[in-house]
Amino acid sequence: MAKKATKTVTVEQIGSPIRRPKEQRATLIGLGLNKMHRKSTLEDTPSVRGMIAAVQHLVRVVDEA
Repeated sequence: MAKKATKTVTVEQIGSPIRRPKEQRATLIGLGLNKMHRKSTLEDTPSVRGMIAAVQHLVRVVDEA
């Protein structure tokens, strides 16, 4: 069986979670980000896209492959 190629998205944290709601801090941790300028490569799914949209002011999409 051939494995299906999955799309990925790389996000970088560009904003600080200081003075942000707990939900936004938890979303950053869920994305694998918790320090400035850290990058995380994730599978491109609707749930990940929703998490990125929830903290779009704190992250930047670096690469979509």
